[in-house]
Amino acid sequence: MGLVSSIVQEQLKRLPSLPGVYLMKDVGGNVIYVGKATSLRQRVRSYFSPRQQLSPKTERLVNRVNSLDFWVTTTEQEALVLELNLIKRYRPRYNIRLKDNKTFPYLKIDLNEDWPTVRITRRPEDDGSRYFGPFASTKSVRQALRVIKGIFPFRSCNQPITGTAPHPCLEYHLHRCLGPCIGAVSREEYHRLIGQVSLFLEGKQEGVLQELESEMKQAAETLDFEQAGRLRDRIRAVKRVIEWQRIATVVTGEQDVIAFVQDRDYAYVQVFLIRAGRLIGKEGFILEGTRAEEPPQIMASFIKQYYNSATYVPPQLWLQYPVDEVSVIEGWLQGKRGARVRLKVPCRGDKKQLVMTVAENARRGLEQLRIKQLATPRALGTALAEIKKELHLSCLPARLEGYDISNIQGRLAVGSMVVFENGRPKPSHYRRFRIKTVPQADDYAMLYEMLNRRFKRHSGSDSWAIQPDLILIDGGKGQLNAALSAMTRLGVTSVPIASLAKQNEEIFVPYRDKPIVLPRNSPGLQLLQRLRDESHRFAISYHRQIRRRAGIASALDDIPGIGPKRKRALLRQFGSVSGIRSATEGELAAARGINRGLAKRVKGYL
Repeated sequence: MGLVSSIVQEQLKRLPSLPGVYLMKDVGGNVIYVGKATSLRQRVRSYFSPRQQLSPKTERLVNRVNSLDFWVTTTEQEALVLELNLIKRYRPRYNIRLKDNKTFPYLKIDLNEDWPTVRITRRPEDDGSRYFGPFASTKSVRQALRVIKGIFPFRSCNQPITGTAPHPCLEYHLHRCLGPCIGAVSREEYHRLIGQVSLFLEGKQEGVLQELESEMKQAAETLDFEQAGRLRDRIRAVKRVIEWQRIATVVTGEQDVIAFVQDRDYAYVQVFLIRAGRLIGKEGFILEGTRAEEPPQIMASFIKQYYNSATYVPPQLWLQYPVDEVSVIEGWLQGKRGARVRLKVPCRGDKKQLVMTVAENARRGLEQLRIKQLATPRALGTALAEIKKELHLSCLPARLEGYDISNIQGRLAVGSMVVFENGRPKPSHYRRFRIKTVPQADDYAMLYEMLNRRFKRHSGSDSWAIQPDLILIDGGKGQLNAALSAMTRLGVTSVPIASLAKQNEEIFVPYRDKPIVLPRNSPGLQLLQRLRDESHRFAISYHRQIRRRAGIASALDDIPGIGPKRKRALLRQFGSVSGIRSATEGELAAARGINRGLAKRVKGYL
């Protein structure tokens, strides 16, 4: 740790032992960190104690601190609110920050208008309007608006409504507006529609269905069959949304489920919004400044910043990780909700499975984000040029081939080959391999076999004959040497080869002792990571497919009298081994080629 400035030394002596918020500033007076504390004196002085063991990130922060500032508050919860507002105002470099949280979009219904509509806004205010959000992006809020506009015919124009317009617009003729401009709907009826929109956005679609079904019945009784038909279509649309929103796990009540995946200085957070056992929406958010932070800190930072802007707080939050200061955060959320809020981390059962599903969605969301960041021609050109430079290639690597192995202790081993052309995946050139000559767990020997088979076909006339500009192996120096040995044996010495090790993202190349280490935000490294991850994904998916086949075979092939045709007939009839196992003897006997005796035998074996 560097020397503490004289200004900081004096300020440390005068810190009070009261709750509050502290600001750390650099030599230019810029706020670089905002924190809160139960005791300002104890918390801030701990940063500068010579005996304090600090993380590398915190040590870098402390070395840049030139002066301090602080606010005293009455309670920890007041400090939490002030901390959030100051982070939003200054966006300090060393805080975990919700990216672009100043501009998250919301849906707004101005209930003070005579003929309200649903609009997108970025400035929620305490003006009596209903706000729904925040949404992660303009795209997601526009998608939500399209869904509700397709179901509910509220007006979308900005025209003054007098009820005396000579002609309605096209929206009215398409049954996408009730036509208040020409007096085709009463104010009471129109506000009932807007109330249904609000219920729908709150996730209370069952209440909307009840209202619509009551209206449809009333229209039918008065012989207004045209209106009854429109209401019937609206009911069907709401039911389709409900069906889409149903989730496999059994959940009750209202809750948000939150999980994230961390990637260097970023974390991608996924939030599932569940109301009455249905998934009414999901949003993905990016946190910046997460390098070297622990999962509980990241989770706590997200919850504070997200719900500081959210228009609704559910009674339960199911979390992937526990949070620091859980009682303080629960108390703050309770103040926002007006009722008790619980933060829980499930350990088993349906809730645990649901959190794992959200975490998987977060992982895939981060994957898609990386793809988008690398998708532009300019970004891809920069990445390929960097790879050429750093790996000392003779030409731009227009064709990249990535290889990986997947097996369980040597069993059912498979290999994958994926191809990127000009930085983009080319699935039609992907290839997969069943490992044939290596009976035990030996990744090096498996790689040797796979590369040997690949380059034996190098002289063909199809895609095998296209020479790659770079081969990338998933692994370290050992995997690289195994692949290189296979290529050298076949005389393929002109194709550059490298390996990318996951642990430290180090790039190994032949005949060089030390690995190449590129910056974590390097476009070239990110493209190589994507190639490596795609080869891994392709290998894993093939291995799962082989395992499923092997599982089915082992379960049915041991039954006397069940050959390939009868096995296919049973699987076609019942879908899976578990389906066969749960069927009765009579149901089994009804399958093609299966008699009562065989059905009894199958039931006994399974």
